[in-house]
Amino acid sequence: MKTDRLRGSIVPLVTPFTSKGELDARAFKELIEWQIVSGSNGIAVTGSTGEPGSLSFEEKKRIYRIAVDAASRRIPVVAGTGTNNLEETVKLSKTAEEEGVDALLVLVPYYSKPNQSGIHDYFDKVARSTELPLIIYNIPGRTAANIEPSTLARLREELNNIVGVKEANRDLDQMSFDIASCGEGFLVYSGIESYCFPLLAIGGAGYFSATADILPSQLAMLYRLCKEERWKEARELHFRMLPINEALFWETNPVPVKTALGMMGKITPKVRLPLAPLDEVKKQKLRSVMLDYGLLEGEAGR
Repeated sequence: MKTDRLRGSIVPLVTPFTSKGELDARAFKELIEWQIVSGSNGIAVTGSTGEPGSLSFEEKKRIYRIAVDAASRRIPVVAGTGTNNLEETVKLSKTAEEEGVDALLVLVPYYSKPNQSGIHDYFDKVARSTELPLIIYNIPGRTAANIEPSTLARLREELNNIVGVKEANRDLDQMSFDIASCGEGFLVYSGIESYCFPLLAIGGAGYFSATADILPSQLAMLYRLCKEERWKEARELHFRMLPINEALFWETNPVPVKTALGMMGKITPKVRLPLAPLDEVKKQKLRSVMLDYGLLEGEAGR
């Protein structure tokens, strides 16, 4: 696929469960449709926001299929297939390709703490196992390892289907060097909500923002404003979004996001262990923030 379709607000979807903890296919399809009509540029499934560690292989396969069918080629579907086991990652990536997803999101292997040589060789093997565009997911806070811009540049030069990186860290310098080292055609995304606008301002391709799970049209608008170089309006929207961006990370993602979607009547806010529900104090604080944005019925927004 043309990588231009992978620009903009790509929403990292939650995985909705029933009250019994089973995959809620109906709610999942409805979330996808809502994202499409709200203007989101793409969706990502089974990434960090989708609780991948709690999903079985068969559940992930089913999620890929549901997402592809529900999206119906209207927007791209990106599948998170990364694990810390090379064989499992390759298997998931091939399965996602067979199910018809448009691109892969593969995180730097977690727990093992590999050096740059190991990271390079891991992604080399994953990329060579598929024909799909591959976006590297760099999230040092969860993996305890960072892929350096020089390693990205080497992979970019050697492998045509490594097309971008999702930077879920707070190092804007690294994002700048990613772009400088890999070229403007390389897709650099923010995975940190408050960095979505700053990254677009320096030439980033877009972002994977959990806030878009509950405010899809606003995140789609932020990208559109920047694309049209309406910087003042984009900057104002960036600052308006700061309180909700902060609130959605009072606990480990996706616990607050699922709580918010539950309050909105979109899903049952069920998470799987070891994650636990948001406590009542934080839930009421989150509710107060949501009221300010008009996210609960009958209330005016900002």
